Amino acid sequence: MPEQIQDTTLDVPAVDAVADDAAADDAESPAADAVPTDETLVAAVEVARAALLTFTPEDTIGDPLGHVVEGDRVVSLLFDCTMTGYPGWRWTVTLSRIDGESLPQVLETELTPGDEALVAPEWIPWSDRLADYRTAQDLVAATAAADALDDDTDDDDDDTDDDDDDTDDDDADDDDADDDDADDDDDEEEEEDDDIDPDDIDEDE
Repeated sequence: MPEQIQDTTLDVPAVDAVADDAAADDAESPAADAVPTDETLVAAVEVARAALLTFTPEDTIGDPLGHVVEGDRVVSLLFDCTMTGYPGWRWTVTLSRIDGESLPQVLETELTPGDEALVAPEWIPWSDRLADYRTAQDLVAATAAADALDDDTDDDDDDTDDDDDDTDDDDADDDDADDDDADDDDDEEEEEDDDIDPDDIDEDE
C-alpha cells in the first residue's frame, strides 16, 4: 500500500497580526509611559548649590531656573549664572538616586548655555574654510577685473572726446585763418584805392 503523506503545513499568523500584537505590548509596557519626576531630586536645591560652591564663588550662583528630567530618578537642576561675560548661561547640576529610599547624589556639574546665551560659532573644518576663502578671493579678482575693464572703456571714451575737441579746435583755427586772409585782402584793396592819384584819373578822362 502506498504510504500516506502527512500534512506538515504550519499555521503561521499573518504578519500584520504579529505587528499589531507587538504594538499593543509596547503600549502596555512601562517603558512607553512618561518617566515620572522624582520630587525628592527636584527639591534637593541645597545639595546642588553645595556642589557648585566647591568650585565657583557664591556670588556667581543665581536663582534656581527650574529642572530637566533626564531619566528614571535622574534630574538636572538649573541655576542662573551671574558671572560677568556669561549672560544667558546657567549652572547645571545633575542629581540621581538608586531608589526611593536613598539620598540624592551629584552626578555632574557644568556651565551650559541657555537659549539667549552668547556662544561661539559652530566649528567649521579647515577644508571648508579654505574653500570659502578661495571663493572669496576669486570674487575679489573678478570684481577687480571688471573694474579695470570699465576704467579702460572710460579712458577710450575720454580719448575719443579729446579727438573730437582737437578736430573742433582745428576747424575753428581754419575758420579764423580764412577770416584773417579775407581781412588782409580787404586791407590790400583799400590800400590800392588809396594809392590812386586823382590827377591820373583826370588825365585819363
